[in-house]
Amino acid sequence: MSITSPPPPLLGATPSPMSEPLDTLWRLSVAQYHQMIQAGILTEDDPVELLEGILVAKMPKNPPHRIGVRKLRRSLERVVPAGWSVDIQDPITLPHSEPEPDGTVSRGDTERITDRHPGPDEVALLVEVADATLSRDRTTKKRIYARAQIPVYWIVNLIERQVEVYTEPTGPADEPDYRQRRDYGPAESVPVVLDGQEVGQIPVGELLP
Repeated sequence: MSITSPPPPLLGATPSPMSEPLDTLWRLSVAQYHQMIQAGILTEDDPVELLEGILVAKMPKNPPHRIGVRKLRRSLERVVPAGWSVDIQDPITLPHSEPEPDGTVSRGDTERITDRHPGPDEVALLVEVADATLSRDRTTKKRIYARAQIPVYWIVNLIERQVEVYTEPTGPADEPDYRQRRDYGPAESVPVVLDGQEVGQIPVGELLP
């Protein structure tokens, strides 16, 4: 394996998810990232994910986050109909990133996909459970998901005890974002929308530790 070729070009003026100057960072392509995994340079024990071409450390999981992810899985599996898969903290492959969202709802049976991870065309909903990661989830992760045109993005905000729902991604642009945001409080229910159709609702209180 070789990663000695010049790094991929920077993604326009997109800010780095890290604080170092951009000219000190080496950007990896998704293919190079996969080569590092296949060669055993990176393993499941390495707490990193590829965000905008940069290996970024994943935050340690504290008890509220662990409980929130478990509640998220139970709630999504109860609501999501046949023909869709619910995955928890598993990778998805995007053009310049391979994040591991806390929750993913994808079209079809992802257990049958044995040679790759789900891509943006298959993903209808991504969810991040946020406490220590709230700033990153509202900035870097949101930008990455909007660029990939993920239709619906939730942040289960454990700090402010609400679910933030982002819709209408602007897609590949200089500053990708979601045009719409709606927050749901503990006494409300958040609709689960797949392919533009509401398939059920989840009480926000059901998702909070």
